[in-house]
Amino acid sequence: PRSSKAMEAVILLCSIRRSLFPTDKDRAAFLGRLMTGIRDLLSNQTGLQHQDNYHQFCRLLGRLKANYQLSELVKADGYLEWLELASSFTVQSIRNWQYSTNSIHYLLALWGRLVAAVPYVRPETGARGHVQALEKQVVTVVEAYVNSMCGSVETVLQSDGALDDPLDDDGSLKEQLDRLPVICRFQYGSVANLILQKFDPLLSTYREMLNHLGSSSTDSAPSDVQRRVAIVEGQLTWLTYMVGTIVGGHSWSSAHVGDGEETIDASLSRRALQLGQVVDFRLTRSAGAGRADPKLELALLFYFQNFRRVYMFMWDQVSGNAENVSVSVSMVGMMAAKLDSAPSTKQKVYQNMFEHLGMGDHTQVSNQIVTKVGNNLKFWPEEQDIVAKTLELLLDMAGGYSSSKLLLTLDTIKFLARHHTADHFPFLSVPANTRHRTTFHATLARLLLSPGGEEKLGLTFEQFLEPLVSTLSQLGALSSNELRNEAARRPLIGIYRDLRGVASSLHNRRTYGMLFDILHPQHLPLMGKVADVWHDQPDVIISLLRFLQEFCHNKANRVNFDQSSANGILLFRATSDAICAYGRRMLANPPPATGTADVYKTRFKGLALSLNVLNSALGGNYVCFGVFALYNDPALDNALDVALQMILSVPLEDALSYPKLSKAYYGFVEIIFRSHKKTVFALETNVFMQLMTAVHEGLQASDATLSSLCANTVDHIATYYFSNASKEKVEMHNLNKHLSAHPNLFSSLTATLFNLLLFGAPQNHWAVMRPMLSLMLASESSFTAYKDHLLSTQTPENQ
Repeated sequence: PRSSKAMEAVILLCSIRRSLFPTDKDRAAFLGRLMTGIRDLLSNQTGLQHQDNYHQFCRLLGRLKANYQLSELVKADGYLEWLELASSFTVQSIRNWQYSTNSIHYLLALWGRLVAAVPYVRPETGARGHVQALEKQVVTVVEAYVNSMCGSVETVLQSDGALDDPLDDDGSLKEQLDRLPVICRFQYGSVANLILQKFDPLLSTYREMLNHLGSSSTDSAPSDVQRRVAIVEGQLTWLTYMVGTIVGGHSWSSAHVGDGEETIDASLSRRALQLGQVVDFRLTRSAGAGRADPKLELALLFYFQNFRRVYMFMWDQVSGNAENVSVSVSMVGMMAAKLDSAPSTKQKVYQNMFEHLGMGDHTQVSNQIVTKVGNNLKFWPEEQDIVAKTLELLLDMAGGYSSSKLLLTLDTIKFLARHHTADHFPFLSVPANTRHRTTFHATLARLLLSPGGEEKLGLTFEQFLEPLVSTLSQLGALSSNELRNEAARRPLIGIYRDLRGVASSLHNRRTYGMLFDILHPQHLPLMGKVADVWHDQPDVIISLLRFLQEFCHNKANRVNFDQSSANGILLFRATSDAICAYGRRMLANPPPATGTADVYKTRFKGLALSLNVLNSALGGNYVCFGVFALYNDPALDNALDVALQMILSVPLEDALSYPKLSKAYYGFVEIIFRSHKKTVFALETNVFMQLMTAVHEGLQASDATLSSLCANTVDHIATYYFSNASKEKVEMHNLNKHLSAHPNLFSSLTATLFNLLLFGAPQNHWAVMRPMLSLMLASESSFTAYKDHLLSTQTPENQ
């Protein structure tokens, strides 16, 4: 209906900023009119039976509190009536969730904003008793939400697919869960009791059902039992999500720390952790046959993630490690007084939480979470969502300073570090999980290489890599024909994904050197063979190139060998062999027609990654490239030659159409003009001009990164020309040859740069200003000509 457009107009009117009103009195009168209109609509429900009107009205309610402060709302006439009507409307909407799934979060946002503003409004301001009225309505709204979402499970099952399950709509679910913590913590005691009254009977019913099912899977039970289990699991899923988001809403910075809210967190957390134990016990006892609903597993992971964020950062401060204390005292005298003093409020809250939890101390709780992580990886190999969220949880735990130290003390982590193979964790052998292999190995390598990691895990880096090195040795022993066999495809993809994960966790010279020593000299030549025989299979070649890109990347100056070491040169030579093998094979195949659906996947993706590998290697500052020409080593010339052929084979339109390709393309052009001028100036004039045309187009790109790379390229040419104009050099001779064939090169670049500065988008100004001075110095006549041209376009009086 058109009326929804009118409602959108009202939302815009509701958003009018304060500065447009002459006085606050006028603004209050305007708000009064708005609230009267909303109150009438809420009372009469006029037109709200239409979905569009209804959705826009929910947006209006959410917008009202975003634009007006609570202190202004409570002073408006009829505020308490408006509050009651809004509460009734919210409850009604939540109960009819099947018609309003995408609108509920706007209503929850309204209540969240109202609640968040209460501490900033004096109780005596405006309508009398407004705080008590809000407290009462909030509990009503939360009760309706809990009951309706739990009730939705049975409704969805009865509909036999006619209704969408709100648990499947990730976007809407996340929006709702983000709003809940503020609302629920306003009347935390009442809301927690409400949830516990639902949770406890469901958990005991679930236990009984699982005891009855034993080790058999739910699917093998009679259909009525399956249905009852599905309903209970669905309701527990909702409650676990709610508990997760509410516990995750605990704020250590708020004034309420120490008000005892941690004991309520503990009560809720105990139920979620007990549910996790029940689900996990059945999973392990039945060797993976007795699985819960995947949605319940995802809800438990959501809870663990929130619990980790709030309650797993203080382990080292309260664990009383004598060894840590003595070291701290001896190292930092100032800390001694602190360590002897009474625990801080945060530490008291932290300890109080685990005492009330009744599930053991933080180490035991963490062990339960990590054991669940291990079992998920073991028994849910085909469920990509569960594997991804489980590994995300493990990675986040390994990333925290305190939680990573705690993980190193756990037996499950020791098992994972010693048995990271597909025999123990079948998810590693599922083709769809290849990218998760990288995360898995990155996490384990990060833990192993953290301070004291090898000692605590009882494992050296070399022992950790033994399974990978063994696979590399087997693959390296194969002939080219055997290597191209289909049986080698999965091991090749897997090994380079794993190695990429390990390499991404190496952040210093010592750890990088350990991996390099393991791979060189035996296993680096395999990369060239693989690139040669698998060049036409994107899945294999992309795994290899992504590993190479990570391995060649000199982040934090980790690729830093001794002065007497030739390792930098050997690394570049191995890189060059792999890129040249792939590049020559790819260039020998005719390119697919532009616009073909899979042209990016089959050609441009591998090409962009190859350029990125070379960009990392050429710009890594760990190779003295002059050595190659001095000793007639063709590795550098071959790599530059193949890379130039690759970029010249890409139509300019395509180079600018694919963002990842364009960054690699222009990144390589900038590096060769910066560091390899001899090679690039020695090109044929038509080839050189093809590169300059690409640079000219890239300068005008809307992406500031591209225009910056192109501006730097122009700066390198102009600076070199100005600095060496009077010198007898081969490079200058070649550059003059190109300029005499195309004398307007500098003038066209000058005109483009000044046009961009005067008339272009502001975000590109900084990028394009760099080469201006060098261009003016290199070709003063170009600048004068542009200035004269610009003056001629102005009217006589402006001149």
